[in-house]
Amino acid sequence: MSEKKIKVTDKRMFTSDGELRKECRDLEDETPPEPAESAEPPVAEPLEKEPEVQQMGENDTGPGSAEVPPASQGYMSPTFFDLVGVVAQPIALYLGDARMPDGESLENLELARLYIDLLEILYKKSAGNLTPEEDGFLKDLLYQLRLRFVEKTG
Repeated sequence: MSEKKIKVTDKRMFTSDGELRKECRDLEDETPPEPAESAEPPVAEPLEKEPEVQQMGENDTGPGSAEVPPASQGYMSPTFFDLVGVVAQPIALYLGDARMPDGESLENLELARLYIDLLEILYKKSAGNLTPEEDGFLKDLLYQLRLRFVEKTG
């Protein structure tokens, strides 16, 4: 297996001393737009009745589902592959295959096993609801991670 190089870029705005980085100083020069001034401040009106509770239908995805920004604004909805990636991401660290930027290893086989088990639960609970690509991807990933875990534990 070939090793992949990982490049780490520090994108924080401030240094460890609390100073603004020189790359971010141009942001400091921009002034935020001033809010429009009104003659009277808004006054909150008391509620006359209980707020209505919106019932979820069969096709609703949950609270705030109507507020998802359209893709034309640069937002792309997360996919099943994104979810699997979020759960699987720490496994390489906990198996000791990936190193921290300072070269330190975070090998912790118990936590690696926990995350592999979480992927297994996701696979079992989503059975029958996945596309063939998603099913194959998750099944293959679980196989590879289990194999690597067994190699590490001996």
